[in-house]
Amino acid sequence: MHVLIIGCGYVGGRFAKDALGRGWQISALTRSEKRAQEWKEIGINPVVGDVLNSESLKNLPVADVCLYAVGFDRNSGTDKRDVYVEGLSNALNEIAQKISKLIYISSTSIYGESSGNWVDENSECEPATESGEISLAAETVVREAYPLDEQHRTATILRLSGIYGPGRLIGRKEQLIQKRPIAGNPHAWLNLIHIDDILQAIFKLIEESSTAPLYLLSDEQPNKRIDFYTELAHHLGTPEPIMPDEPSKNFGKRCDSSRIRKELELTLKQPTIREGIPASVSE
Repeated sequence: MHVLIIGCGYVGGRFAKDALGRGWQISALTRSEKRAQEWKEIGINPVVGDVLNSESLKNLPVADVCLYAVGFDRNSGTDKRDVYVEGLSNALNEIAQKISKLIYISSTSIYGESSGNWVDENSECEPATESGEISLAAETVVREAYPLDEQHRTATILRLSGIYGPGRLIGRKEQLIQKRPIAGNPHAWLNLIHIDDILQAIFKLIEESSTAPLYLLSDEQPNKRIDFYTELAHHLGTPEPIMPDEPSKNFGKRCDSSRIRKELELTLKQPTIREGIPASVSE
């Protein structure tokens, strides 16, 4: 199995290491010559290029699957819409005829629900934030490059709720230690998915011969924000969170990911924060 990774960061980088452990061939796009050399040393075939420079993408290889997991680098000096929409379009224009299977990492920010109701793959997408609007525009680019009526070229969009895991709780730890207030409605719903379960879902999507064009992936139990941060403080050994009880009409959404768990026979390793937080802070 040869997988091209575009966006080899928190999700893509961990996937690459696990895939190499399975004996798979991994190619990955990077803007950095230094990182390209580091990847060579661990067995990743690097391609130096930038999704915002279409000419630099000409050397992207033919592969069995492309995992597109580009995140936004706030230090890059680029515009988020340019990266997520224009950059994606540049990349898919180059690989759509080379790679028949695409797994695109999207976000549950595309749902505008704010009353605490449940959302799933059939829910209306009416983003309430610019990030959500950008994510929805990117999904449209995916569908244009990999139309639903094509039989031999398929794309699965994987909408992830908030990603957490080792290395993703550091900022919150410092905030708790310093007893700095955490902004936002403490009674709003928080939807999370652990990196362990993202990775096993991606492997399932790659290995299955037939999958749906869209899945939502979140853990089995949404939590109130105050409950999450209280649980996190307990495992970190920090003071309890300070969350001012400010009036708010935004109670967020609750994500139902039962479809992917049922159709792919996916048993989550970290089904709730009770398992996921200890697994994150212990590493």
